[in-house]
Amino acid sequence: MKVLALDTATEACSVALLTDAGLVGAFREVGRGHAEQILDMVDAVLAEAGVVLGMLDGIAAGVGPGAFTGVRIGVSVAQGLAFGAALPVVAVTTLEALALQAMGGGAKQVMACLDARMGEVYWGCFVSHPTRGLGACGAPAVGDARSVNVPLVGPFQGIGRGFAAYPDLQALAGLDLPAGACAALPDAKDMARLGAIRLGLGEGRDPAELIPVYLRDKVALTEVERAAAKQAAPQ
Repeated sequence: MKVLALDTATEACSVALLTDAGLVGAFREVGRGHAEQILDMVDAVLAEAGVVLGMLDGIAAGVGPGAFTGVRIGVSVAQGLAFGAALPVVAVTTLEALALQAMGGGAKQVMACLDARMGEVYWGCFVSHPTRGLGACGAPAVGDARSVNVPLVGPFQGIGRGFAAYPDLQALAGLDLPAGACAALPDAKDMARLGAIRLGLGEGRDPAELIPVYLRDKVALTEVERAAAKQAAPQ
């Protein structure tokens, strides 16, 4: 199976191609400018593997949660490529990609956590699954650090920059944080792996059905909210 994956939802811009010969990819932490780089990265990865879009079995798209603009860019690019080559798409969330990254190191239960800005985090818990790669322990969530909790049956391995942005989360009972886990970002390589599983299970969809995962509909704090947060912060 040949699966192209791409993600622009976080500080990282990543592309990966999974084929029977293996996995190739490109990963750049760019902060901004995803739209200017993603298509060139797609072309470079396809060229490295000697593959053209028409040879693919499908595209795995990173659908968020993450930065609003970044999520829209990734979904739009995936749709455009899929429409042009008449390919099915599958959605992979950033939290799922982070969880699979940890599972690649041997973890069986994972809490993935990303900085959502505005004093909040995106988070979700997952368990390893023999046929699907992973399964979710409930719906992904967004909220302040106090809303995050580890399921009763632990331990869970933590991964993602939400733990670095809000250090209090690192002390959660039932959580294990290996070295480097707090610096992790989603990578299209993990999305390609999950995408291949989902395409193999017949879950490919028309590109028009690809839906971004935002979890909230607010982009930024108002001036009043920023002032209140500054006043409430410890001096």
